[in-house]
Amino acid sequence: MLTRRGILIGLALVTAGPALAQGKKGSDSDGMNRFVDVSGSYTANGLNPDGSSYSGTVEILLDGADVDFTWHVGGDTVRGTGTQEGRVLTVDWGDSHPVIYVIMDDAELHGTWADGAALEKLTPR
Repeated sequence: MLTRRGILIGLALVTAGPALAQGKKGSDSDGMNRFVDVSGSYTANGLNPDGSSYSGTVEILLDGADVDFTWHVGGDTVRGTGTQEGRVLTVDWGDSHPVIYVIMDDAELHGTWADGAALEKLTPR
């Protein structure tokens, strides 16, 4: 099974692929460390650790240095608070493992949770 670290490295490589293929290191100029405002409404689609799928909506709000998340999936509402470092968001949502997203060039957020056993994609609405 992939670990959270392995998935993050893979996501970062996908994002940085063109620069790495040319032998370049990620830098602020290629957007890897650039701050991206992720505030807004998103459609969520994901896979649970058991492989079942889910969908819902997510509201993201920047609150100073914090990023506040509210997920609406089925009849459940879940809240979390995280931090953003460049294009990586780490969100504590009350589980033993955070949700970790990479902000993609097209403004989608691709994430993993349950220590890499589950996946989620957030698409701006």
